[in-house]
Amino acid sequence: MRLDRQISSFENIIYQNYRIAHGLRIGLAFVLTFLIIRLLAIPEGTWPLITLVVVMGPISFWGNVLQRAVQRIIGTFFGAASGLIALRLELYSLPLMLLWCGIVMFICGYLTLGKRPYMALLIGITLAVVCGAGAGDMFTALWRSGDVIIGSLLALLFTSIYPQRAFIHWRMQMSGNLTALSKIYAAYVSPNVIERPRLDGRLKKLLTDVVKMGTLVAPASKESAIPKEVFDKIQNLCRNIVCVLELQIDAWWASRESHFILLNATTLRSTQMVTLRTLLTLSEALRQGNPAPIVANSSELDTIAAELKQLLDLASQREQVEAPIFGYVWLSMKLTRQLEQLARLLCLALRKPLPVQED
Repeated sequence: MRLDRQISSFENIIYQNYRIAHGLRIGLAFVLTFLIIRLLAIPEGTWPLITLVVVMGPISFWGNVLQRAVQRIIGTFFGAASGLIALRLELYSLPLMLLWCGIVMFICGYLTLGKRPYMALLIGITLAVVCGAGAGDMFTALWRSGDVIIGSLLALLFTSIYPQRAFIHWRMQMSGNLTALSKIYAAYVSPNVIERPRLDGRLKKLLTDVVKMGTLVAPASKESAIPKEVFDKIQNLCRNIVCVLELQIDAWWASRESHFILLNATTLRSTQMVTLRTLLTLSEALRQGNPAPIVANSSELDTIAAELKQLLDLASQREQVEAPIFGYVWLSMKLTRQLEQLARLLCLALRKPLPVQED
């Protein structure tokens, strides 16, 4: 998979409506499986349909398909074998059969709370399906075992057709979060706004959305072969940027006097414009898969960071400098450095390292 491939319009529609796409996939798979069962007159044909729904229910990103496929196959075979053994034991002793089922379900429950809950779930489901065939009815039990396996294999087949990729989903969500952050930042620092905007709820929602993206890290890392640590650093940086921005906004609107001074500072206004352009550039680069604009913007970030450091040094030499002004300048410099780090990591995620700037 090309990591710098542009996200197409079709993918944009599919991933923005992934719940609808997932529902359509399951619906189509159910109808086709039903037709196969009827045309081939497969006995106990209910169980492939039930297995199909159970297996396909959790949405599968391509990075998780192989792992879940192994768990599905192991769980199905182990559950089917356990059910056949249970029916055989029932011919000799019902208590012995119940003891065997209890042991298998204990293993199932134990594994459900471990690293392989899906495999454990299928062990229990398949055992229940096979045991329900009746005492000694091996013919029905074998067909049910085969039906469950058929349902699992069909589910894997339908899941592997145009699967959703966690890396694409991660790129789109990260792009959307950066765009939302730029809009919130623009509203707070706009010179045309005379009172502090009430956007605290949007900032909290944005931070929540960034945290939720952590569920995409593991499958995205498997799909892209990018180390999980890179994604984790990007996630942490985004959370830190939102937190720094929140503190910066508090300093920007701390008092009317300090706000007026900051509003008329040319360097700070330039910093704000560069910050906005950087956020939008990073967002667009993630969608287009082209890190070139990030590279072009990195020198501007470096220049702004140097100017802010000079401004901070001058402010520290003065005896009377309001704390909000000093804090805002310091936070601006910190935000600029964080954006530089984020730009480098995103370039690395798109397989194009950002050139190192010489001091």
